[in-house]
Amino acid sequence: MSEELLSIDPSTGEKIAAYKIYDEVKVSSILKDSLKTFEEWRRCSFKERAIVLRSIAKELRKEKERLAVLATKEMGKPIQQSRDEVEKCAKTLEFYAKEGAGYLANKVVKTDARKSYVSFQPLGVVLAIMPWNFPYWQVFRAMAPAVMAGNVMILKHASNISGCALAIEQVIRKAGAPKGLLQTLLLPSSRIESLIGDKAIMAVTLTGSTAAGSKVAEAAGRNLKKQVLELGGSDAYIILVDADMDVAVEIAVRGRLVNSGQSCVSAKRFVVVKSVQKEFEKRYTGQMKSATWGDPMDVKNKIGPLARIDLREQLHAQVLKSIAKGAKVLCGGFIPEGPGAYYPPTILTNVKKGMPAYDEELFGPVAAIITAKDEMDALRIANDSIYGLGGGIISRNRARAEKLAAEYLDAGSCFVNEFVHSDARLPFGGIKHSGYGREIGEFGIREFVNIKTVFIK
Repeated sequence: MSEELLSIDPSTGEKIAAYKIYDEVKVSSILKDSLKTFEEWRRCSFKERAIVLRSIAKELRKEKERLAVLATKEMGKPIQQSRDEVEKCAKTLEFYAKEGAGYLANKVVKTDARKSYVSFQPLGVVLAIMPWNFPYWQVFRAMAPAVMAGNVMILKHASNISGCALAIEQVIRKAGAPKGLLQTLLLPSSRIESLIGDKAIMAVTLTGSTAAGSKVAEAAGRNLKKQVLELGGSDAYIILVDADMDVAVEIAVRGRLVNSGQSCVSAKRFVVVKSVQKEFEKRYTGQMKSATWGDPMDVKNKIGPLARIDLREQLHAQVLKSIAKGAKVLCGGFIPEGPGAYYPPTILTNVKKGMPAYDEELFGPVAAIITAKDEMDALRIANDSIYGLGGGIISRNRARAEKLAAEYLDAGSCFVNEFVHSDARLPFGGIKHSGYGREIGEFGIREFVNIKTVFIK
């Protein structure tokens, strides 16, 4: 096993840095620091915790450009999107600094007691296992509510973005937070199972693939530890006969190309009612062909490379298998010459069940168009997936679309006339193979607490 974690620039294939894997002595020391910090942090008032969260937000903004460049270099995100991601983290910290105390206030319940209420108390050390696609947002999305609730966090980040993982810890320290509020462990995935079993860890949150989620759930379940899992997705967007085609195409482009198509919750399957399919395909193809891709440090480019060469190979294999089974290419669908893990904006049509483009998650700038006979057939197709993270409906009839989204579309987040995205004010998570539990919002902050009944006779 390698003793180092490598950071590779996916736009060039060049090595950025190598990071030494932590040994058991260092891991044990970090866990002890976390436990000590938890006992102190849990006794802090909400007001005191809020001051720390706001200080971290301020430090994030101060370090925004450095952090943004680091993310772009390590995983290829277009530079402006990296800057926006850091800002979103800062806003989320400020949101919980403002709203956290209210979300966790005691809830009085009238019973035959003299006094009875529900109290929300922190659990302890939360292990966060995070992916590379949103190096900062995934971490702070989990961290902000957890630490506002009185927990502390151990971060096991993706191995290819160790620089970002250490930068997060440094920013939090520079902001004046307690040493053990969030600590990074540089470890390979092979050591996660034993880490979950450590008695210092009280709960686990993971954002990642369905396969990774299954393994983490097994280990956490065996040790009877609470989990929140945000896993893969293959979001379906239903385009109905009365859709505003300008809106449909704009959402389809943004939703499929955000983060170079590397987002669990992004538009991947476009279920189009047959009578409007030709118009949608023509306009969508024109927009996808004109999307600029290349060096992620150039603000003119909206699409950067995929995060790793092996991920590009996997995506291209899914495209080729779909074509072999009858899918048609409207644009893209090839590996470009030159260095880097680039893949062009791609559209596949005539996509049917049994093809990877229909059944699997496509983690890159590849859109699948599926024909539906009518509205009900479109809903059936949208729900015909092992995933259930997000989904959308595009229609001029907002009331009708709202009813379909709220009552019949099987997903954790359902948007009308907009592409699905996370917002600190709203809960985020999925169903089916997209995981369980919720992050952010009022519900997210209550995931890692002891919901305690207090009864006084």
